[in-house]
Amino acid sequence: MFVEHIKAHIKRNLTKAKETERGELMKYFCERLNAQRMRDNYPKITMGRMGKTLEKIPTKDLYYLKRVCDDSQNFSKKFWWEVNPKKHEEETPKPLPKGR
Repeated sequence: MFVEHIKAHIKRNLTKAKETERGELMKYFCERLNAQRMRDNYPKITMGRMGKTLEKIPTKDLYYLKRVCDDSQNFSKKFWWEVNPKKHEEETPKPLPKGR
């Protein structure tokens, strides 16, 4: 009978423990975007690049981003529009002028 060394069991458990919600969402975005990027002959987006792109977005907002992108006809186009802060500056209402 073959018995595995305990090191093999510990290694598997450590990799599972490091997974996070945010990491799973980042992986999801990378997979969806890279599928379209490969068709268009663009280089793949790495997890590091995705982390930098999403670093200022709270995790709860990433769930919203996922839903909005999934509901759109073009996942990639919607994703890049949503994460670009310059696109949303117009949406913030300007304060009303103070009375005379």
